[in-house]
This record gives sequence, structure tokens and C-alpha cells, in this order.
Amino acid sequence: MSLCQKGSWELFRQSKHVGGRRNMEKIEKKKQSSTTVLQSEKLIVQFGGLKAINEFSFQLTDRELHFIIGPNGAGKTTFLDVLCGKTKPTSGNVLFKESLSLGKLYEYQIVRKGVGRKFQAPSIFPSLSVMSNLEIAMKQQKGFWHILRAKLSEGDKEHIHEMLSLIGLKKESNRTAGTLAHGQKQWLEIAMVLMQDPELVLLDEPIAGMTEEEEEKTGELLRTIAKDRAVIVVEHDMDFVRKFADKVTVMHEGTWLCDGSMEEVQQNDRVLEVYLGRR
Repeated sequence: MSLCQKGSWELFRQSKHVGGRRNMEKIEKKKQSSTTVLQSEKLIVQFGGLKAINEFSFQLTDRELHFIIGPNGAGKTTFLDVLCGKTKPTSGNVLFKESLSLGKLYEYQIVRKGVGRKFQAPSIFPSLSVMSNLEIAMKQQKGFWHILRAKLSEGDKEHIHEMLSLIGLKKESNRTAGTLAHGQKQWLEIAMVLMQDPELVLLDEPIAGMTEEEEEKTGELLRTIAKDRAVIVVEHDMDFVRKFADKVTVMHEGTWLCDGSMEEVQQNDRVLEVYLGRR
């Protein structure tokens, strides 16, 4: 069973000291002024006789870049599906901003309440320009007819240009989105999610298929995004997780296995037992 796309869990464990202290210090600074944004309690998602998520409890604080890791089938993507309303929990609850039960809302309602999700494959409008993609994303929250008829204010245009600068595509604003490189398409879709001004951003394997340079830029982008909102990332690349995570949660067979800094996770006896057969 492989958890990593790049190297084995054994390599992940052996490199445990890289970047650990820096991330621990970063976490402690955030803890001093953070509030709970998301909390799940004994969450269960069952498909027939299979429990994809089994009494999973989780907590996320504001301005936290939180990675969820685990092997295929661990329940990571299913958990994101619950958070965005795509899948309803069988039992248990997920609270957003301490009082809003996400399990009772439809997908469009969850988006309007401040949760934005980017799926693994980019879903941009390939025949439109980069600028037009962001314009549509900005107008979506106001309804279909607004997309067709509304004109952008100067403030809207300024916001779009700020977003283009954030993702490094300001010079590509008039370029057809379908001609962008893979990494650029991913950044564009992240920007489209941000145009809705979510308080919580969900990302599923955002660096899949990227070059090393694109991965680095994506990591720095996520750090910037997490300065003023919470971010959950499902990821298999342990090098990337180790370098950019504030906090890591490990899932196994739908359950919570452990959480903490990357260094703490790599030294956890339960993780070593499950993935390496150590006792």
C-alpha cells in the first residue's frame, strides 16, 4: 500500500527532520490568535455496507493550511465531498463557524455560506480568456441572469487584476484559457474559487501533474491564501506536505489516525505500525 506518489512511506519517515522546526514555530504563532472554523464530530458516511468515513472527528482553525493524507480509500476525498455538500453524512455532524451545520445544506447554499472547492481536474472555460473566466466566477454568486447582463464596476476590475497578480497570470489575461500550461490552469481555477471570497478553501491534490517549479509556486500561493482564510488540502506528495503544511491529519480506513505537525506525524507509533508494520 503506497501513500506517496513520490517515494515510499519509508522515505517519508526517514526525511522527518527536514523543515520540522520551522513548521512547528509557524503553527505556534497561528495558534495564538486562531478561532475554530470547522469541526466534525463522529462523522459517519456509509455506502451500503461500506463505511467510507467511520466516526471521524476533525478540527480546523482560521488561517490554517491543513493537509489531509492517507492511502487511497482512506476517506479523504469523501470528507471533502461532505464539506461541500456533494455527499450527505449518514450520522454525525460538521459545523462551519461553530454553528452552521453543513450536512443540512445543498451545495449551492454551502458555497454562498463561504466554502469553496477546487477538484483535482481543472474545470475552467477553455474557450474563453483568462480574464473572462474570472469575470464569470465573480458574477456566479449573483445568479445566472447577472452573469449574462451585469457589467463590471471599476472595483470589480481592480479585484480581478489583483487576483491575476496573485496567481502570476497578469500577462496572460487575454490568453485563451485552454492554451495555458497545466499548472497555470490549476492556478486559474484556484483564483476562480477565490473570486467567491470563501472563508474556507478545499483543494484536492492541487499539484498532480505539475513540474517541480509549478509545485513550488503552488505551495507559495497556498501559503498566501492561508494568510486570511482556512485551507484544507488533500495531497499524496509527502515532500510538498512536509514543506508547506501548518498541520497534518492522517486518515486510515475512514478513521482519524493522528494529527499534528509533519514532524509529529512522522514519529507517531500508530502511523509507523499501519504503514510500515512496525510495533
